[in-house]
Amino acid sequence: MFNMWSDYLLPEIELFLIHLPGRDKRISEAPYELLSPLAEVLAGALNPHLNKPFVFFGHSMGALVSFEVARQLRRRHSPQPIHLFVSAHQPPHKPDLHPFLYQLPDNEFLKETEELYGALPDVVRQDSEVLKFYLSIMRADFTMVGTYQYIHESPLDCPISVFGGLQDKSVTQDNLKSWCEQTTSSFNLQMFAGNHFFFQGSRTILPQSIKKTLLST
Repeated sequence: MFNMWSDYLLPEIELFLIHLPGRDKRISEAPYELLSPLAEVLAGALNPHLNKPFVFFGHSMGALVSFEVARQLRRRHSPQPIHLFVSAHQPPHKPDLHPFLYQLPDNEFLKETEELYGALPDVVRQDSEVLKFYLSIMRADFTMVGTYQYIHESPLDCPISVFGGLQDKSVTQDNLKSWCEQTTSSFNLQMFAGNHFFFQGSRTILPQSIKKTLLST
């Protein structure tokens, strides 16, 4: 889905996608279950490419990953993003609203995650082996989020823009507002109709909003 963003962003914006272990071409690799080591690896891998202005975008767990990578770069005295865009995730300094999901048995885990984030595609549910594999990736993600420990540091210097779905059961609008505490610069919150994956109904919503923000900077 994110590959399509190149069609909606400015021509001079280069799109780089992060493929985590356990996904896409890295499907045979074991996924991360701890966020801190992942942020360190990503910061090191990205650093050689940060010789021009750049921004981060992360949706759901990716919001937390983007935030921690930005902080990891700051600790290394590396270049910082000129803007952080995050979507549909609890602010890092707020307690996780669903901290023990990753510890549930498979049936309960599937039921609870579908209640919060929406049903899995039929093509996944109808194949027991595919479902088992998919659940293992999901559990690793929820383990990463559920075991995350926020360490207090000074806010980031870059602006933060936050996106959320009005019907998202996983995070509230009031909680999304608290992302403002993580920046000394400007802050903006945009809410859209829809659930956790609110942008699936209109895939241009987020890239067009990001483009508009960048044009105004």
